[in-house]
Amino acid sequence: MAAGYWRDVPDQPMAMEGARDVTRRVLVSPRDGWDGWVMRAFELAPGGHTPRHAHPWPHINVGLEGEGVLELDGEEHALRAGSYAFVPPGVTHQYRNTGATPMGIVCIVPEEGDPQAAV
Repeated sequence: MAAGYWRDVPDQPMAMEGARDVTRRVLVSPRDGWDGWVMRAFELAPGGHTPRHAHPWPHINVGLEGEGVLELDGEEHALRAGSYAFVPPGVTHQYRNTGATPMGIVCIVPEEGDPQAAV
């Protein structure tokens, strides 16, 4: 079992080329008994962004705070606290913080999408 506040979990810089001012926190993973899935929280500083990328797994997102944009296959979607998104496998996407405060999002992926979270 796992319960807590997302900001209390230690963060790590996002280790992907093309990412700027993004940290990640692993909230729930197979280590906690959720076999096959990982729930992370990403925090993007003002002006921060993930790389524009695609991968073979889907992910589900929910906005925690702040505001920004999710680009899906070239189409921009506004994000704010409470927004949600489903990113299908193979779709090019990027998250960008367009606001003046940090932007936080929850991201749920299959274990293959974050294999280091399971160890």
